[in-house]
Amino acid sequence: MNSPSSPRWGILGPGGIARAFTSDLRTAGLDVAAVGSRRRETAEAFAADFAIPHAHGSYEELVADPDVDIVYIATPHPMHAANALLALAAGKHVLVEKAFTLNAAEALEVRDAAAERGLLAMEAMWTRYLPHMVRIRELVESGALGEVRAVTADHTQLLPSDPAHRINALELGGGALLDLGVYPVSFAWDILGEPLSIAAAARIGDAGSDTEVATIMTHASGALSTSISASRAAGPNTATIIGTEARIDIDSVWYTATSFRLVSPDGTVIEEFRSDIDGRGMQYQALAAERYLAEGRTDSDVLPIDETVAIMATLDEIRDLVGVHYPGEE
Repeated sequence: MNSPSSPRWGILGPGGIARAFTSDLRTAGLDVAAVGSRRRETAEAFAADFAIPHAHGSYEELVADPDVDIVYIATPHPMHAANALLALAAGKHVLVEKAFTLNAAEALEVRDAAAERGLLAMEAMWTRYLPHMVRIRELVESGALGEVRAVTADHTQLLPSDPAHRINALELGGGALLDLGVYPVSFAWDILGEPLSIAAAARIGDAGSDTEVATIMTHASGALSTSISASRAAGPNTATIIGTEARIDIDSVWYTATSFRLVSPDGTVIEEFRSDIDGRGMQYQALAAERYLAEGRTDSDVLPIDETVAIMATLDEIRDLVGVHYPGEE
């Protein structure tokens, strides 16, 4: 389909993350045309909060709306693939919350459906589009760190322990890995590329999902990456990239718009970066998606869809190693 110069957004699944995203769209002055929920009252309340013109009582109505060009998928992980395929079949581009799907097989299905229709399918890994991450990639690529030897990051929060809560329930794609661990795993991919080997350990909660998970991965350069993710305890949520000539220390919370320092081996601060943005920063991924569409492109240069699929395969392997499987998986 041919999108107008300013794509019109539809919000599918008006939950908490959709509320944060839509707020940032409004901050950036982007066009939010419609919202869809399984309950019309929910859609209407969300639309009223954000002055959205159209409220739909089903996802089918939302994707059929002629005033919508791109759909933001904000439902729980197990619904991402079906919701994305629904929107793609209706000729809409999609920005899909992370984790992109439940597993790599579903991610492949979404990728292929988008390719067949010439549409953009993009993972909403908003961290990669934030200004501090753009600068970090520039420093790494410039050689300012020398040879990068290690990357480490944590994503740890104190979240509800109720087995029925979506962070824990297997039928909702629960577990620290898919909700939290996707950030440091994607970060390691971003800086070091595909892992050649993966080791992982986890603590399994009463609901059968992982409440803590640790990873050690090796990469083609010989560098190592490590991560800790947890849903039952809050840690510092910092990250470090360690090179032979310098390191980058990213402050808490590293995956949000924050600050970092480029530090020499003797402790001298070579460069300091502080984020100064409006809103939370989720608008940067949306602005990137709009730019791709304006340029007639159907893939992200920051996080290509093939990399999204491969990251899902990495998450699959980690889950296999720790023994977490979702209903319906073989």
